[in-house]
Amino acid sequence: MMRLLPLAAALVLAAAAPATAATWTVDPAKSTLGFAGTQTGEGFTGRFKTWTGTIDYDPAKPEAAHVSISIDTGSAATGDPQRDEAMPGEDWFDASKSPKATFEATGFTPKGGDQFETAGTLTIRGAAKPVTLPFTLKLDGDTAHATGKATLTRTTWGVGQGDWASDQYVGFGVDVTLDLTAKRQP
Repeated sequence: MMRLLPLAAALVLAAAAPATAATWTVDPAKSTLGFAGTQTGEGFTGRFKTWTGTIDYDPAKPEAAHVSISIDTGSAATGDPQRDEAMPGEDWFDASKSPKATFEATGFTPKGGDQFETAGTLTIRGAAKPVTLPFTLKLDGDTAHATGKATLTRTTWGVGQGDWASDQYVGFGVDVTLDLTAKRQP
């Protein structure tokens, strides 16, 4: 349900490139695309288990940066068996018809120090909508580490239909959190 936002996470790593244009590959084993929401007034957190991401970035031309993230919508997990069984279903991600969610962004805007922002398109259930992601980026040799958070409204992408279309049981707001590590490719 609230897994829409994690796509934005990959954007954060894009700003972490060396002095010349490079391709960076997100390391999912060292990265988390997470989400947080509320259900019946209680908070919950989750993550996507399966996703990939690549970033192209030249610090001399941040406006030309590009990020591409692909998320397996059926891999959303919260640790609650009932919730985890429902999320891939027709009312939520509809993973049988829309198995992938994607985030594509071009251009990064420096905000001072290690702070950046990128704007892109998040596509879930066939609905493509704009998303802005603020993030922090740190470089260490060929490794980039980025963290960020964006708040999305799940119904903007049709996530939560039928009885779930209101916020009576599941809140509309979903925080997508990123803690990403990427490696520069040779």
